[in-house]
Amino acid sequence: MVFSRGVRGAITLNSNTKEEIQNATVELLNEMLKQNEINKEDIAFAIFTLTTDLNADFPAKYARIDCGFNQVPMMCYHELDVENSLKMCLRILLNINTNKMQNEIRHIYLKGAKILRQDI
Repeated sequence: MVFSRGVRGAITLNSNTKEEIQNATVELLNEMLKQNEINKEDIAFAIFTLTTDLNADFPAKYARIDCGFNQVPMMCYHELDVENSLKMCLRILLNINTNKMQNEIRHIYLKGAKILRQDI
C-alpha cells in the first residue's frame, strides 16, 4: 500500500548569502533523501521555508539545479517571525509517496536546528 507521508528537515546557516543557501539546501536535501531512501520520482511536492533573516536566494532553485528536482513542484516561503525563535534557519517539508509507516520516517535536523527536535 502506498501512503502520502511528510518528511521534515531543518538546518541553520552562518550567513545570508546565495552560497550558504545553496550549500545548506543541498546538504539537508541529500541527507533527507539518503536517510529515508527517497527516490525523486516519489516526491509529490516540496516546501521550503526560510526565517526572515534569510532572503539572498530561493532554496528551490538549488534543489532543481544541484539535486535534480526538475519535475518536483516546489514553493518557497518565509517562516513566521516569532519572538525568541531560531534564526538563520532553512526548513524543508517533502511530501512523498511511500509504503513506509509514519514511525519509519526519519526527520532530519542539522547544525543549530537540532534544538528544534531534541526528542528525535
